[in-house]
Amino acid sequence: MDDTADTPWKTDPDAPDTAEHAAGGEGADDLDQRVAAAAMRLAAGQGWRNTGLLAIARAAGMPPGDFYRRFPSRSDVLAAVSRVADTAVLADDAPVGPDESARDRLFDVMMRRYDALLPYRDGLRSVVRDLRREPLTALAFSRHFGRSMAWMLRAAGVEADRTGGALLVAGLGAVQARVMRVFLEDDSADLSRTMAALDSELRRAERWAGALRRRSGRASTTESPTAPQGAGEPAREPGSASTG
Repeated sequence: MDDTADTPWKTDPDAPDTAEHAAGGEGADDLDQRVAAAAMRLAAGQGWRNTGLLAIARAAGMPPGDFYRRFPSRSDVLAAVSRVADTAVLADDAPVGPDESARDRLFDVMMRRYDALLPYRDGLRSVVRDLRREPLTALAFSRHFGRSMAWMLRAAGVEADRTGGALLVAGLGAVQARVMRVFLEDDSADLSRTMAALDSELRRAERWAGALRRRSGRASTTESPTAPQGAGEPAREPGSASTG
């Protein structure tokens, strides 16, 4: 990694002109997309562990000072990838159908998220492989990951801010971590393997939900706990979770 490499500043010749960016003419979403694309392209080509922050800044066409202000650490770069996917999902603000179950809504939301992550899949494969060697980066990223999962629940019409919301977030995080491994190796044209894995995991989560409700003796009168509460399992350690 070359995060501290003592080399003259030079941007990637293929990167966009930095003048507009330096003048503040680019929005936060555009910056996230620029940095996410550069980071995942480098990670796919040379491995995440060999991809330093200066290299990402150069590839994104950003002066180091500008890059530092928004992406001071490797976990912040991974958070940019996650935000790109989250923003794509949240851009579709269609009303929740009254006849849709929470599981069906979560399935739709998470598949839209995988679609948004598809351009970064080669880089994410490297990140997931190498992140176990960076426990501090993984730990720092876990906060961003939890925030993403909370917003995916909200996008599906599942309230993540009430009592018990942390369990919902942890449950969906556990589902995401398992399905992500399938997504990274899914060579089907329509992500059919990913869809099958997600459906299976959400149904498994639903069964956990029923078991937990029966065990606690509390019959739920709301629909929202259906899928994520059912995960019922703690999210895996940050290094094993998806970075998307």
